[in-house]
Amino acid sequence: MQKNEMVAAIIDRLDRGAASISKDWATLYPGVATRFCIIDNLMPEEVAHEIYAAFPRDAEGFLTHAGFRAHKRVSSDFDSLPPALGSVTFAMQAPEVVRRISAFTEMPQLEPDPHLYAGGLSMMFQGEFLNPHIDNSHEVSKSKYRRLNLLYYVTPDWEEEFGGNLELWDEDVKTPLTIHSAFNRLVLMETNRRSWHSVSPVVAEGPRCCVSNYYFSDLSPNGDDYYHVTSFTGRPEQKARRAIGALDNAARYVARRLGAKRKTDTNIYHGKPPE
Repeated sequence: MQKNEMVAAIIDRLDRGAASISKDWATLYPGVATRFCIIDNLMPEEVAHEIYAAFPRDAEGFLTHAGFRAHKRVSSDFDSLPPALGSVTFAMQAPEVVRRISAFTEMPQLEPDPHLYAGGLSMMFQGEFLNPHIDNSHEVSKSKYRRLNLLYYVTPDWEEEFGGNLELWDEDVKTPLTIHSAFNRLVLMETNRRSWHSVSPVVAEGPRCCVSNYYFSDLSPNGDDYYHVTSFTGRPEQKARRAIGALDNAARYVARRLGAKRKTDTNIYHGKPPE
């Protein structure tokens, strides 16, 4: 399926579910610091299978991030990947899609990121994870605030007990709400200074595949000017990782303020989005 056809399919699904999507977004969950909503069956099922089949089974060409913060494989190298992956990624950035999601979330002036700063494709295999963190507050130029994360899961028959699920935490990062990374499911979640989230360790053979996008805005989430790096901590039982994370976050904040580049800065997409 071409990008324009994917855009049409997404718009159709959003329009059919407009009332429930808006209601779900407005619903606040006790003990969860992050607003979110779930949109199931985003694409026709055969299209979702096509997208999954386009992921390389061995993550060939993907960059591996491995450390105490995370272990995952990522890529935005669409020039060397099957066209379906670029098409679905940039379909999420179509102006008409952005306008509808802006209306659902009541976030004005949302803009997609064609450079995919920290966005793109991710694959996670057995034993891989993403520890609790809050996302970098801005895009690569530090001029726009990160406001919304769009996570589209495409692994067929992925059961919740397989792990690799999105976790949304309370502000003290003590108790998570688990959101199953089910096949053909789009999750919208806000990003701000308290939107702690993580991905539970994958316990199945995998891969768990995801297409991610971020939307940005000139407007701060709460009206205040602020800046922070992607900041990690450990899970409640990981006391040492929590201590290491605090030091690591402070050191990377200072480095960024002094102009040091993140690894992600060299992994942004410079190609032309598919037609």
